[in-house]
Amino acid sequence: MRKIHAIWLVSLLLLSACIPAYDNHEEIVQDANDTDQQTAIVPRYNIAEDDYKMILTEDGPKVGKARGVITRQVFNRLDIGELETGLLRHSKEYFDPDDYYFQAGQFLNSDLVYSWLERKSKDTEEGLNPEVKDESSEDELRDNPKFLSHVLEQNFLRKNKEGAVEVAGVSLGLALKSTYQFQTEIGGPTYYEDISEEEMLQKGKQYADQILQRVRQIDGMQDMPIMIALYREEDSGSMVPGNFVSQTYVKGGSMSIKEWKDIPEKHVLFPSSEARNDHFEDYKLMEEFRNEITSYFPDFTGFIGDGFYVEDQLRSIKIDIPIQFNSETEVIGFTQYVYGLVVEMFDNYYNVEVNIMSDKTPESVIIRKAGDEEPTVHVY
Repeated sequence: MRKIHAIWLVSLLLLSACIPAYDNHEEIVQDANDTDQQTAIVPRYNIAEDDYKMILTEDGPKVGKARGVITRQVFNRLDIGELETGLLRHSKEYFDPDDYYFQAGQFLNSDLVYSWLERKSKDTEEGLNPEVKDESSEDELRDNPKFLSHVLEQNFLRKNKEGAVEVAGVSLGLALKSTYQFQTEIGGPTYYEDISEEEMLQKGKQYADQILQRVRQIDGMQDMPIMIALYREEDSGSMVPGNFVSQTYVKGGSMSIKEWKDIPEKHVLFPSSEARNDHFEDYKLMEEFRNEITSYFPDFTGFIGDGFYVEDQLRSIKIDIPIQFNSETEVIGFTQYVYGLVVEMFDNYYNVEVNIMSDKTPESVIIRKAGDEEPTVHVY
């Protein structure tokens, strides 16, 4: 075990978003399709160079028409976050943040999305999930799982020749289950049925075809370029989120999907048998990291790590360290020690984020972006 040299921070840098003052914005007319011709506010600055600038109104961000549906349909909060941020990440391939602004979805409202998520029946013709004739039959419910959990819409806007902004691209994220849980009666036992990725992909692509046909009937969507991505959810109690597995791009006016492209990414829990079997070197590094913390703080019991891999290459690692402190000086001392571990143990070709918390309350955070030599630190 190598010796970790003490690193005393000259200062703790405040980790904060570069949010501009209200005066530091540009105003443009929004939008070309809006009969009210509201004034839109576009911040001059964004948090990171590769992030989208968000279209604002005088009352704040324009909320999505299906706002709130995702929290009622996707039960793992980590999946909710990854579905939203991951769809933005994959949208950049088609809608460059240098050229497009972001806005929450305005075409699909809550009633429409809910109707698509229902089981198909004589009363709900719009339902995309499989029909069942007897909802008290375990066999019938098991053989006809509800695959589709949510349809997330994101809009991307661009200035036209007149200087007004208009929606010039749409991304749709289809959330699909990996485990289906159901009951045959209220208050009865809950049953579980695993859904293979192969079957999920097959169904997801069928749903994408159907949804494309439907959105082409919506005013303003007939000639809209659309990116569609399929997301595989994790179990509701998982400590890491699921991942996007496939995506496609449909040109404006097209009524059919030509081809799909695999998305080779995955979140891996540390420690876990999957991490040990598939990413042994990273698993050993995390074990050494754990041992170093234990040598400093004997009361430490463990941490949760989320490794994000693209094509089996580690792109980021997020570590949550729960620990009980008795004073502010303990927090500062422990943060300084972990800071040193991050600098000396982790390579800088991937992002590292370490969250230190006590009784689920954040105490400090250490962040180092890929390529940086020194992390940024904030003690709350």
